[in-house]
Amino acid sequence: MQLQVKGRNLEVSDAIRSYAEQKLAKLERQLEDPRVELELALERNPSIAAKHVAEATIWTRGPVLRAREASSDMRASIDQLVEKLERQVTRYRHQGRSRRRRAARANGPAPEGMPVQEETESMIVKTKNFAVNPMTPDEAVLQLELIGHDFFVFRNADSGEVNVVYRRRDAQYGLIEPQ
Repeated sequence: MQLQVKGRNLEVSDAIRSYAEQKLAKLERQLEDPRVELELALERNPSIAAKHVAEATIWTRGPVLRAREASSDMRASIDQLVEKLERQVTRYRHQGRSRRRRAARANGPAPEGMPVQEETESMIVKTKNFAVNPMTPDEAVLQLELIGHDFFVFRNADSGEVNVVYRRRDAQYGLIEPQ
């Protein structure tokens, strides 16, 4: 496992770093060579009781897993974070296994990612490149839940078009298709 630990508004001690490594090692048994980025932060707002924040992003061969937990103690935040990630990994491994196999057999190799170009006079502050894999809208919703974002871009396996699924305010999901 490749682990990178960062600190925001605090120095990450060796004791906390080794504690996080020990806890995150549980995930290595279930994932094949994951790359983990752990960010530990201390909120400076005095009105927030849960000041110790732990955020993790895990890059796997499948989806990117992401979780965030906060509590009054950093070790408790790390424990809660690992529990949440374990639930995500379990859901990813059990629910997605048969879907991924069916999709791989039906669609063949995944196409190359579409590069996103940055405009010179716009307010774009970050650009991401990613593979737009063919999948069904239901599989895209599963990916959306796993990464914890509000939307997910994918290539529709049925139509071949690039689509977007998004989380609505009423906790349902929407699908955007081109005309």
